[in-house]
Amino acid sequence: MTSATLAWVLDRLNHGERVALASVVEASGSVPGKPGARMALTNLRNRHGTIGGAGLELKVEKHLGQMLTNGSSTSRVETYVLHRDAKGQEATALNSLCGGRVTVSLEVLEPVPHILIAGGGHCGLAVAAACDNLGWSHSVFDVRNEFADVEVYPNAVEHHSSDVEAFISSISDNGFMRFSDVLLLGHDWSVDQDLLIGLLLTRGEGERPRIGAIGSRAKWKVFREEAISAGVPELVIDSVRCPIGIEIGAETPEEIAIAVCAEILAIEKCVQE
Repeated sequence: MTSATLAWVLDRLNHGERVALASVVEASGSVPGKPGARMALTNLRNRHGTIGGAGLELKVEKHLGQMLTNGSSTSRVETYVLHRDAKGQEATALNSLCGGRVTVSLEVLEPVPHILIAGGGHCGLAVAAACDNLGWSHSVFDVRNEFADVEVYPNAVEHHSSDVEAFISSISDNGFMRFSDVLLLGHDWSVDQDLLIGLLLTRGEGERPRIGAIGSRAKWKVFREEAISAGVPELVIDSVRCPIGIEIGAETPEEIAIAVCAEILAIEKCVQE
């Protein structure tokens, strides 16, 4: 059960979900869960595993849910006493008569950034190289087959090449959540615009993936107007970052990649604090 839960946790992280994990590290007396037992809960409230059931599991699940809701990535250790008269001790008392004592490690695991490079040209290649150096995952999409080829992007998790409509249709419900960020780096502004609008119409405010577009403020003004005309709420379109990247005077593809990844890193740090 422990290995199955850990495998499930890794799968959920790869799908872009945040996971809160409870692990029994010590137990004494009459308790439902033994050391090594694990239970996991995601921010979408998917769960797996057990630490023994009963009131202990309900209390631990509540604590895991609070950690996910509060956005906390700080781990902690909680001790639970399975007796209703245990108040006053340095532990959480449960409405039970078992009398056992369980110490549980609680932690939140964050998914590694997975960047969808939408546009496999020079900037896309530079971003892919930066992701490799940072230990991040990346995938690539381009309407041109030769710019999303496995030989060009050998370390990409996924390679997509089709028109925009087919690409969006090929991703199942909530499928875009596996990407932390979509970077619109296309060679053709109309491709970027169509992909932007298609993504925003399938994604709610504040949900993954974050979206950033390369380009000028004039270009963004046109994109914004077209998105609103297509029915995208202003609050949703205004969550998009354009132009992307921290202002460092970047000019070359490599410099742009550094600026963009630095911005993503800063956002990730803010989310986890």
